[in-house]
Amino acid sequence: MAELIRISQGLADALARWLEHLRAIDGAAGATLTAYQRDVQGFLAFMTEHQGESLGEAALARLRVTDMRAWMAHERARGVSARSLARALSAVKNFAGWMAERDGFDATAILAARAPKYRRRLPRPLSEDAAKAVIGTVELQSDEPWIAARDTAVITLLYGCGLRISEALGLTADVLPMGDSLRIRGKGGKERMVPVLPAAREAVRAYVDLCPIQLAPGAPLFRGKRGGALNPRLIAKAMERTRMQLGLPASATPHALRHSFATHLLSAGGDLRAIQELLGHASLATTQAYTAVDTARLMEVYQSAHPRA
Repeated sequence: MAELIRISQGLADALARWLEHLRAIDGAAGATLTAYQRDVQGFLAFMTEHQGESLGEAALARLRVTDMRAWMAHERARGVSARSLARALSAVKNFAGWMAERDGFDATAILAARAPKYRRRLPRPLSEDAAKAVIGTVELQSDEPWIAARDTAVITLLYGCGLRISEALGLTADVLPMGDSLRIRGKGGKERMVPVLPAAREAVRAYVDLCPIQLAPGAPLFRGKRGGALNPRLIAKAMERTRMQLGLPASATPHALRHSFATHLLSAGGDLRAIQELLGHASLATTQAYTAVDTARLMEVYQSAHPRA
């Protein structure tokens, strides 16, 4: 709150309206809005100190590229990574661009600022054999048959449907009996339909048959030992024990199964945009980052699809 006090009420109100716009129009998730608010407030607080005056829209419009560089140097000096700074700059530009479109605000200096370069960490999917081995081994991590079946069902949904762990654990008993597809509510409340493979349906059915807890409509499908909603840390621990047993690297996490889903579909000839829809990505670039396809594979697709004479 201290950062909001340092800026003009008009600018504080503009920030609040921008965040509401992102929530209502773009469907931004709560965590995303919190990160954006923190990043922009930090930027405005720095510029207030840097300019030595209460920061309003007029003062913001007078910023120069050198002021933007000063802010980025300050952030790097206090230990902010290049990746995090690039994310913060993106939020600041988004806010300034919204103001420019809405109020005729001159955002030239802000929009011209260049993000620091960083090496994007590419996800590491499992091989097809490793993914199958994980599904076949995770049940060995518990002596209780229903818990073993539960963990197998969750892991199978992550790999077989490309679900996020939060999406799998967010399923309720209303999906039972599980059919050929699932309606998934993903980030930002966006819904998508995903097909369910027979192996995934069978894994869920096996868990339901063994589960000693009544799975009432509207209640969580996957339960912990005491009957509450399953904690994702328990799946992470089961995955950790599984990868150690199989000798897989530390990158073999529950989320890596989602990466693997996308990569294996693309390697089998799946359409990138169709995979984007299955994953629930707003941007095709995000889907591309999830797919570990080498240059040879891309050239193979090009040569087979290009309408050459």
